Amino acid sequence: MIEIRAVGENDKEWIRKLSSDHWGSPIVITRGKAYQVDSLDGFIAIIDDKRSGLITFNIEDDECEIVALNSLTEGIGIGKSLIEAIKRFAESRQCRRLWMVTTNDNTPARSFYQKLGFRICAVYKGAIDQYRKLKPEIPIYGIDSIPIRDEIELEMMI
Repeated sequence: MIEIRAVGENDKEWIRKLSSDHWGSPIVITRGKAYQVDSLDGFIAIIDDKRSGLITFNIEDDECEIVALNSLTEGIGIGKSLIEAIKRFAESRQCRRLWMVTTNDNTPARSFYQKLGFRICAVYKGAIDQYRKLKPEIPIYGIDSIPIRDEIELEMMI
């Protein structure tokens, strides 16, 4: 059973470590904006009293951006549970749009989000090349040795 709870102050160090391990640092850049992931609101998935996943977000006006999503065990519903939680939260805040970005190499993420009802709404060619100036830890090559160059935006209207 997956329990979902809000991020608390005692989760900050775990979030910094998780983000550094998965993204190279606790900084995530989306649409040219840098976020310190451990300073964002979010939800944590708990399985057997252990942190098993994280989703962080930023709400501006009537839009909710998923800034980071991490599932520590694939294929058991952690990511889906976290998306459902953020969708309910965004609806409660009268958000009309839930959105996120990923990189061109991350075909598993694109498939995951599209199965949940997200649609590709924009491609920002060369965006990652620009982000490396802000975050040099971004690798040149990603999944399946695909050069990481572009940012792909997906959205769900709610």
